[in-house]
Amino acid sequence: MELKTIQTPRVPVRYYEGGSGKPLVFLHGAGGIIPTDPFLDRLAKKFHVYAPLLPGYGDSQECPTLRDMLDFTLHTLDVVEALGLKDPILTGHSMGGMIAAEMAAVAHNDFTRLGLICPAGLWIDKHPIADLFAMLPYEMPPYLFHDVEMGTKLMTAGVALDNPEWLKGFLVMNARQMGTAGKLLFPVPDRGLSERLYRIKAKTLLVWGASDKLILPIYGEAFKKAIKGAQLAIIPKAGHLINLEQPDELVSALGQLN
Repeated sequence: MELKTIQTPRVPVRYYEGGSGKPLVFLHGAGGIIPTDPFLDRLAKKFHVYAPLLPGYGDSQECPTLRDMLDFTLHTLDVVEALGLKDPILTGHSMGGMIAAEMAAVAHNDFTRLGLICPAGLWIDKHPIADLFAMLPYEMPPYLFHDVEMGTKLMTAGVALDNPEWLKGFLVMNARQMGTAGKLLFPVPDRGLSERLYRIKAKTLLVWGASDKLILPIYGEAFKKAIKGAQLAIIPKAGHLINLEQPDELVSALGQLN
């Protein structure tokens, strides 16, 4: 995957591009994108992938004028237009899935295929979503991974979670990224999406990790009920970060949109 830059009306956008085949836009979650993401590499073997970074993620420029969900939705639609894409397969993970769903609802004639990977955006009182903003690093892996030990190693590249230097770098990066994510997810990710999902016309595939403890699989059923004709695929031995734990199974599932 090659890291590039494109100009949009609000701000320059950094994005990863690679692969061949049908164009697919992937919107990342609150954790961002790591350069060695195995999911993107595998995805690029089936699709021509465009994975834009939200402002404030990676080395991208921040954009204070993006204040709410409508701003982020229109901004990402601007990104798709700037890339010159017409009816790409639109996909997103977690927070990115929330943005993708909003895009498909607002611009419902622009997208015919939609892949939502354990998306945020809904709220069920009996099954509240854990508050990642209040968690310390060592508290996160059980919510994000099926295999907590493996997940911890992925998060830290094998460095102990209490290592001072790693912790310092993590907190600096996390503060910058969560400053953006907080506009959409804090204190709860309910921005009225449930009232707009009926507008989605795209063929929609929902993919969930069976062991997702951050956004429980019951949310997948709620999305499926709200989006006409949506299908739900549950992948075993995967938590919320299904893209890191089971990238092959996730790409295989998204192949239904090809």
